[in-house]
Amino acid sequence: MADSEWIKDIFGTYKPIIGMVHLLPLPGSPFYSGDFKKILDRAVREAKILEEAGVDGLQVENMWDHPYLRDKEIGHETTAALSVAAFKVIESVNIPVGVNCHLNGNIQAIAAAVASGARWIRAFELANAYISNAGIIEGSAPHLMRYRRMIGADNIKILGDVLVKHGSHFITSDRGIGEQAHDIETVKGDAVIVTGGATGQKPSVEDIKEVRDSVSIPVFVGSGLTSENIKEFIQVIDGAIVGSEFKEDGVWQNPVSFERAKKFMDIVRSLR
Repeated sequence: MADSEWIKDIFGTYKPIIGMVHLLPLPGSPFYSGDFKKILDRAVREAKILEEAGVDGLQVENMWDHPYLRDKEIGHETTAALSVAAFKVIESVNIPVGVNCHLNGNIQAIAAAVASGARWIRAFELANAYISNAGIIEGSAPHLMRYRRMIGADNIKILGDVLVKHGSHFITSDRGIGEQAHDIETVKGDAVIVTGGATGQKPSVEDIKEVRDSVSIPVFVGSGLTSENIKEFIQVIDGAIVGSEFKEDGVWQNPVSFERAKKFMDIVRSLR
């Protein structure tokens, strides 16, 4: 298994499960309601539910800000709102928190992490490129890693996706998933995230094993884990980010379900 001592340092356990706090539409996005306090109240409420259910960490992200802007197009209002929301969540729980900014807003995410005290960010495209609904998404590592150093944020971990969901990767289709995962390690990503093709879809165990064989950094699963399939994956991963499974009826747009999250975490604790 990969060297994962930093995982134990942050989460207090190996093979941590990170639950999702999907923020309602933020200021500047098309569906923003105008009630920022409502967004914060729901984020804190769902964070506390997930903590009580036993998750090991939380990730705050602007999931409802669709249609998404690309990295350099994302406004300061989004960074500010993410910072405040992450800070309020961190204040309300006793487990570690990370940040993700759609779409590939990794400089914005790490700025929000510094402001709020978050411990990691998720970077959808760190080292290569792909086609999303918003257009071409390029690797952020050249600017992100310099920015992280400039603001003194080397302690904030960067979890980078390989062949991230919701995109076409034909640009790099001549290179296997293992080779592209190695690129994430080469640009100093702290972990690799493997996903299925879309939210709620699981990756293949074979892809995870290929990635594991190609890198010496931890490997997370970023989509598709359920109470029914976690046993299949737990032995070959170093951690996971779980969203849809912890929502009512397993639908990411729905509120968090304490019962579903607790059932999943009870299984995880019996396996790790």
